[in-house]
Amino acid sequence: MSELVVVFGGSGFVGKQVVRALAKAGKRVRVAMRRPHLGHELRVMGDVGQIQLVQANVRFPDSVARATEGADAVVNLVGVLHESGKQNFEALHAEAARAITEAAAKAGVGRLVHMSAIGADAKGARYARSKYRGERAVLEALPSATILRPSIIFGPEDNFFNRFASMAKFAPALPLIGGGKTKFQPVFVGDVAEAIVAALDRPDARGRIYELGGPQIYSFKQLLHFVTRETSRPAPLLDLPFVIAYPLGLLLGWGFKLIPFAAPPLTGDQVVMLRRDNIVGAGAATIQDLGVTQLESIEAIVPTYLWRFRPHGQFQAKQNSA
Repeated sequence: MSELVVVFGGSGFVGKQVVRALAKAGKRVRVAMRRPHLGHELRVMGDVGQIQLVQANVRFPDSVARATEGADAVVNLVGVLHESGKQNFEALHAEAARAITEAAAKAGVGRLVHMSAIGADAKGARYARSKYRGERAVLEALPSATILRPSIIFGPEDNFFNRFASMAKFAPALPLIGGGKTKFQPVFVGDVAEAIVAALDRPDARGRIYELGGPQIYSFKQLLHFVTRETSRPAPLLDLPFVIAYPLGLLLGWGFKLIPFAAPPLTGDQVVMLRRDNIVGAGAATIQDLGVTQLESIEAIVPTYLWRFRPHGQFQAKQNSA
């Protein structure tokens, strides 16, 4: 019988691709999710019976323990980009990471892949600090765990290119925070999923931390120009110094807490994160070290889903951005 991999956070943007990749690799997949009745699309990503949906809430350790029973490996993808009520950074990035890893260790699972983020650090933005505490909790509970730190992840449902493309439809200008000098190394969601499968299968990946970046580094300004060009919406870029962007982000973050189910366009914590480059560090183990060497670029993938933001649809000729 093929091995059983339990995936927490399997219904999200990255999670769907990971479930598909695991099924393609011949694994049995158990997706632990708060509302399994909403996960119908996950069932058809593998053969009949290959993918199982179970109810689990990371805030309730008993449900996490039940989800990990009989597992050969565990993947933790639980995370949020902005906080909303009980879905806060500390609860999901640190406390949930500890609960999942402790349950896996107690169940005798020796292989666990934990999704963190480039920039995880004991200092800095609250997001980065919570990711760092999650890493420490995972490695304390299960030293053989593998930590993956991706840069921004792109794909059809991403929260980066889609967000700014949507803003370009209505905003008079796009915010060039800090002058747009922050560097990013976007990595394709399919490549991240492949890296997770490899990390589970490779004995040399256990107990290690990998930083996942794509084939090219871009400045924030270059990425915004790319968005306006691909959407044929030449919105000007408004230079927004950090000293102005931070209080604006705080105000927007607070204001959007009053609007259920709406994500703020910017938070103060995100502004803090933009003060640091989001690229693979010198000397870090990389996605290539996991055997994933044919990496997709934003030029090859992103236009296939940003066309829907063009004023006249898919076949409109692209215009040069301002």
